[in-house]
Amino acid sequence: MEKQSIDVGIIGECLIELTSNGTLAESSTLNKYFGGDTITTAVAVSRLGGKTAYITQVGNDGFSEFILSSLKKENIDTSFIKTNDEQNGMYIVSNTENKKEVLYYKRKTAATKLSIEDFPEDCIKNTKLIYTTGTVQALSASARELVRESFKLARENEVITAYDPNYTSCFMNSNDIKELTDDIIESTDILFISQKKNSPMIYDLDSTDNAMKFFWDKGVKTVVIKSHTDNGYYVGYQGGTSFTDFYNTTKAIDITASGDVFNGGYLYAITKGYSPAEAVKFASVVSGLQTQNYGAIQSIPYINNVMECINS
Repeated sequence: MEKQSIDVGIIGECLIELTSNGTLAESSTLNKYFGGDTITTAVAVSRLGGKTAYITQVGNDGFSEFILSSLKKENIDTSFIKTNDEQNGMYIVSNTENKKEVLYYKRKTAATKLSIEDFPEDCIKNTKLIYTTGTVQALSASARELVRESFKLARENEVITAYDPNYTSCFMNSNDIKELTDDIIESTDILFISQKKNSPMIYDLDSTDNAMKFFWDKGVKTVVIKSHTDNGYYVGYQGGTSFTDFYNTTKAIDITASGDVFNGGYLYAITKGYSPAEAVKFASVVSGLQTQNYGAIQSIPYINNVMECINS
């Protein structure tokens, strides 16, 4: 494998997505797709033109061929994906004008079998950047070990590491995510956090400035804070902080997974030589365009759409 032949390597779990435009009680049919936080980020990187590899385990439950073929259609490298006899995780989503319903089925899924045996040493050494989230660590003790050792190896080989705690109350509590974040924070170069959820829930940080300083002191080089209070993104690096507004929020109709898409846009830009501030501006457009249509993955834009908006 050629040195740094992959732009972004992602450790994660691919879920089956079933969607309805009506309430779950009234819907008679569901549309099948795929999704999950890390796979959404992977698709975003790939649609922008980045070379993406995905590391996971997929269950042989009838959906495996669909998952693998779908990822290949998105030009995602599936050579690091293994299969086992557990079921694949699933979530069901309904969108109506009045409310959104989401049900998750994630117990004893195929990806919980991720372990150090899946350690993608060649992938890591030949990748510009490795990324994962707290939801992946929370899958199992063995998945947590895989993430920890992967980040350590990446640091040893001067590969950029990026992490989003992605605190989700239906999967974990605040003590869990603090423990998981502590596990790899000293091996993390880029940290994505939510001002609303992650900063106060994990470390009781009450301001953007305090959060920046806290994580810089932990050794994180770049901290990106998503602020719904201020309707934009703060990015801090090399002792300085800048702010970028959310992109074109007046046209937003579905913000599902917009944070994961932003992460993909940011990681792509960083691997292409953008500065952190430039990467945030680029990723804001990517995420903003995604919110203008329905469907987490279906609405992720391609690079030509993004550049057209940036250059207009």
